Amino acid sequence: MSLNKVMLIGNVGMDPEVRYLDGNQAKVARLRIATTESYTDRNGERRENTEWHTVTCWRRLADLVEKYVKKGTQLYVEGRLQTREWTDQTGNKRFSTEVLADNVQLLGKRGDAPAAAPAAAPYSQPAASANVGGYQAPYQPAAPAPAASPIAPAATDFAAGQAGDDDLPF
Repeated sequence: MSLNKVMLIGNVGMDPEVRYLDGNQAKVARLRIATTESYTDRNGERRENTEWHTVTCWRRLADLVEKYVKKGTQLYVEGRLQTREWTDQTGNKRFSTEVLADNVQLLGKRGDAPAAAPAAAPYSQPAASANVGGYQAPYQPAAPAPAASPIAPAATDFAAGQAGDDDLPF
């Protein structure tokens, strides 16, 4: 058994680079995300360590990134690692590790998103689907259901359903 899974929460360091491949058949977006770890060293001084990650998004996920993501956007990225190897112009072997994104979620408040179009018109979430092109809408809790009375027996509800008096669609 093996597992190749990456989960990152960080800020985009520059506007995504979007390209088309195969005669404009496949869209790819590449972006850089910074994750920062804060800690206190042995001397009691506060330290920060920032790590930069290259993230690659394909097709519909690249559409989402192109439309909503700009420098400074806070993102949650889920995907897998891929390492590529090539030989540079001087003949040296070079390696590159990137995250191939399976899911990207916009984080933060709507007003924080630099890609939110004009300030007067905040961006809108995709409608009708909770997960469009790898974008998953933020969790929105449902209104609490009224509590059942501990005194009323459940059999009365069942009996009403038998008589056809309920309005349930099933």
